[in-house]
Amino acid sequence: MQQQVPPIRVGFTASRKVGNAVARNRARRRLREAARLVLPGTAASGRDYVLIGRPTTLSRSFPALLEDLRTALHRLRAERRDVERIGKNNG
Repeated sequence: MQQQVPPIRVGFTASRKVGNAVARNRARRRLREAARLVLPGTAASGRDYVLIGRPTTLSRSFPALLEDLRTALHRLRAERRDVERIGKNNG
C-alpha cells in the first residue's frame, strides 16, 4: 500500500500597514507566486506556513523576494533541528 505524503499548507496575510486593499492584494499575489515557485522544492511536507506581507514586499525585486523565502525556509529548518536536538539531549 502506498503511503500518502502530507501536503504543504500555506496561508497569506497582509495587514493594513502594507497599504490600501489594492496594495495588500498585490503583496499577497507576490507572496503566492513566490510560494508556488519555491515551496515545492524546499519546504518540508506536512507543515503549515504563513507568509506575512510587509510594506517592503511591494518594493522588493521578485528575485530578491524568492531568495528571502528560500533563506527563511533554510533558517526555519536549521532552528527546528536545534530544537529537536536539545529535546533529545534533555529527555
